[in-house]
Amino acid sequence: MTEKKLSPYGSWKSPITSDLIVAGTIGLGGVALDGADIYWTESRPSERGRNVIVRRTPDGKTADITPPSFNARTRAYEYGGGACAVSRGEIYFSNFEDQLLYHQTLDSPPRLLTTAPDYQYADAVIDEGRHRLICVREDHTSHTRETTNTIVAIDASGSECGEVLVSGHDFYSSPRLSPDGKRMAWLAWNHPLMPWDGAELWVGEFDDNGSISRTEMIAGSERESLFQPEWSPDGVLHFVSDRTGWWNLYRLKDGRIESLCEREYEFGAPQWQFGMSTYAFTSADRIVCAYCEQGTWRLAFIDTATLRFEPIDIEHTYIAGLRATANRVVFCGGAPAEPLSIVEMDLTTGRTKTLKQSSNVEIDASYLSIAETLEFPTEEGLTAFGFYYAPQNRDYEAPAGEKPPLMVISHGGPTSMAVTAMSLSIQYWTSRGIGVLDVNYGGSTGYGRAYRERLNGNWGVVDVADCANGARFLVRQGRADGERLIIRGGSAGGYTTLAALAFRDVFSAGASYYGVSDLEVLERDCHKFESRYNHSLIGPYPERRDLYYDRSPIHFADRLNCPIILFQGLEDKVVPPNQAEMMFEAVRRKGLMVAYVPFEGEQHGFRKAENIKRSLDAELYFYSKVFGFKTADVIEPVAIENLRETAR
Repeated sequence: MTEKKLSPYGSWKSPITSDLIVAGTIGLGGVALDGADIYWTESRPSERGRNVIVRRTPDGKTADITPPSFNARTRAYEYGGGACAVSRGEIYFSNFEDQLLYHQTLDSPPRLLTTAPDYQYADAVIDEGRHRLICVREDHTSHTRETTNTIVAIDASGSECGEVLVSGHDFYSSPRLSPDGKRMAWLAWNHPLMPWDGAELWVGEFDDNGSISRTEMIAGSERESLFQPEWSPDGVLHFVSDRTGWWNLYRLKDGRIESLCEREYEFGAPQWQFGMSTYAFTSADRIVCAYCEQGTWRLAFIDTATLRFEPIDIEHTYIAGLRATANRVVFCGGAPAEPLSIVEMDLTTGRTKTLKQSSNVEIDASYLSIAETLEFPTEEGLTAFGFYYAPQNRDYEAPAGEKPPLMVISHGGPTSMAVTAMSLSIQYWTSRGIGVLDVNYGGSTGYGRAYRERLNGNWGVVDVADCANGARFLVRQGRADGERLIIRGGSAGGYTTLAALAFRDVFSAGASYYGVSDLEVLERDCHKFESRYNHSLIGPYPERRDLYYDRSPIHFADRLNCPIILFQGLEDKVVPPNQAEMMFEAVRRKGLMVAYVPFEGEQHGFRKAENIKRSLDAELYFYSKVFGFKTADVIEPVAIENLRETAR
């Protein structure tokens, strides 16, 4: 074995470079089954973030369905998802550039289906018996943030913008047709609720004209979150509800709601996007489902006759976008040493097969850090959770006595969650000698409703405390240098980052990706989907304007005492650029080291290869100047205001 080189943490040379990450990594999602064919969507940084529908045939051949001039992505509710639908080789999709719907077949190019501008569409199902598409529509013709959302029918031959079937609520999702085509189920909710707070499940019957009549609310309330209504092959309506405090599976049978599997697991997830799926039917008597136990996703069968729950032994610890037929299940899955992939499981043999990986990069396992589940004490005598990744590189070790820097990641949402599927962006840091703690702070999904609601009224308090206490826990264990603690996050995680730097004296540096600095400005600027979200996370506005002020880092720049780097997409409608720009000016005036890296053409989350690469390398460069280590790679410098290099 080659003797390890002695080099300070942070300066290790790694084969996991930013070039390698962007060249060999794509986003995966949008799984759909059509007979023997499998479809999915690929988001390709190398094509400037274009989303492409891909088809795989039974002989194992794959081909792009979306022509190069199209981008299958919707902006409905800003976070999109559910941008395409497919049946019998007929493909319908939303095109990102014009947000119009298109129809194509396997033998013909896309043709316009809708023609009116200022509408966005998502979550479509194909109503074959009536030769039409049914989907959620977001009406932007008022050109204000208070859009009108409805469920509409669009004639498959073409339509200006569709015919409204269901209206009256602020938000809709998940229109789903019964197998006989006579009924439709859907979810609806109103301000100030988010769908993970409370929603309603409705069912309506189609009349002879194809309109919806005789509607009935089946389940839901302001305190019951619902997820993924689905009809079984024999026409029984199923859905996920958290009425017990956990998202569990239920069905409507003979006019009564029955529990299928009451457990302290999460069979659902927060609906940040359309088209999410955690369960599917292999037959009228069997469901295959994904469930989350203490932050880790697993797979199981449920016998709908006996209600037997049967876990399935697979390596994947993250599962999403699950679809099934009688003999197979297909999903997006990842594992600690495996990147997110499109996975097919043969239900006859139980064997899994990887159809497409999000990364084609081959990394020697000796460079990979495997997640360690962490529980640690936090405020109010409670416990918080996270995944710890120790520095790992087969070629290097640090000088005796040196403890590694620690990067604490605060995820977005804030109801999202950290998962253990292999992330090359995390390995980028650990293979250079920087430990990572990916925190599932109070408010995260995966631990039940009570854990999710820890953040209600406490955004900027509980999340900040949990991130700080996770870092302190690892310092006490001797696994991190208490003088070199970093916090970084994107979106809501960017806000947690800035709040932690302003209100806690724990971290020595931070990186905010499109994060919030002024909650009151966000309240005025935010798009409709999230325009009342802060009312539960912080308090009603303007009645509790004091809380919005007190928790906005921008007003407390005088408390900041460490360097910050900010990254921002200039076309971001979720967290507008003024949030980063205000913070940059405040920190610059304070005299602290600060850098601002804006990207033209990027929205909420970076999709273009050159920008993903630049942000990773710029962040590493920034830390090298803050902590005084020399990077192993040559990195294009970042303009840093008030630069004061540290020698180490």
